[in-house]
Parts: sequence; C-alpha cells; structure tokens
Amino acid sequence: MEHITESSTLKAPAERFAGDVHLNMIEAPTAPARLAAALVRFTPGARTNWHSHANGQTLYVTDGVGLVGTRDGSVVRVHAGRTVKCPAGEEHWHGATDTTFMAHIAMVVGDADGDGTTWLEPVTADQYAHALDTGD
Repeated sequence: MEHITESSTLKAPAERFAGDVHLNMIEAPTAPARLAAALVRFTPGARTNWHSHANGQTLYVTDGVGLVGTRDGSVVRVHAGRTVKCPAGEEHWHGATDTTFMAHIAMVVGDADGDGTTWLEPVTADQYAHALDTGD
C-alpha cells in the first residue's frame, strides 16, 4: 500500500484549455496500469479544448455546475454528484458555466502509447454560448 499525502496543484496548459484551470493528479499510471485520474478545477467560463479519448473518459463532478458538449451540439449540464461517460473516440469538451466554478475527477484508461487523449482546437465563443443556452 502507498499512502499519498499530497499532490502539487498544476496550472493546466493554455494550449489545451481556455480560462483558468488547475489540476491535481490522483493517479499517473506506470506499466502495466493504464488508469489516469485527476481532480480538475475550472473557474467560471473555463473549459477544455475539443478532444477525444481512445478508450473513453468518465467525469465525476465534485463541486459546482459544468457543461459537457459533443460535436453534434448535444450539451449536458452537470451538477455535483453526477457522472458523465464519454464513449471511446467521441469528440467532446467540458468546463464550468459562465457564473460558477466546477470541479470534477477525470478518469481515463490509456492505451499502449499513453493516456490515449487526442487534443483538438479550442471551443469557440459561439459554441460555448450555445452550450450555455441549451445545456439540460
């Protein structure tokens, strides 16, 4: 057993996130393990770029209200205590609403080459505004 008493808070890279986003790694896998998990905190309006995961992603919201959007325009509004599963290969983004913070635990099972994440372009202001208006 290993008892980890703290992990450093890191600022998420600007080339993959819009706004202020901070993360604490919970699990960074070493072979043969492939689970990566992090606590990710988004300030109001902050969000990821579009991205996908080779083996999907599970998001468990721990605090606040957030949005998860997909390329077909579907948007889910998520609250603390809710879980969203993004299927393998689905291009999506997630982040906070424009008025609230949001924190989630992000979990991915990587592939043989790493965490299996493909990072894409930023979510546009229009896409984000649409998500704010339509998230259920």
